[in-house]
Amino acid sequence: MSLPHPPSSESNRSWCMALHLAGLSGFLLPIILAHIVVPLTIWLIKRSESTEIDATGREVLNFQISYTLYLAIAGALCFLLIGFLIFPLFFIPWLILPIVGACKTSKGNFYRYPFTIRFL
Repeated sequence: MSLPHPPSSESNRSWCMALHLAGLSGFLLPIILAHIVVPLTIWLIKRSESTEIDATGREVLNFQISYTLYLAIAGALCFLLIGFLIFPLFFIPWLILPIVGACKTSKGNFYRYPFTIRFL
């Protein structure tokens, strides 16, 4: 029985792009916190195959957790009316930055999300 070949750099890039785009799954799946659960699942399964996939998975999860916290705080501040001003400042980047990350990754670059707390 032969050992499986290590994934090619193209395969790694594809998985990294999938990790970035998996953050948008919360808009497609009726699962609470799907934007965290889906990338977490991919990362846990694939992280041992490549340090690139591991680093990208950590970055994506840190971004999703950070922006979930930011949006929760902004939502709570809506009771004080200031949240209505803050909410779009985090919601719009939460939609756009995973696409930017996937595009940068498709070109072979590592993408670091801005304003992200490093939990992992």
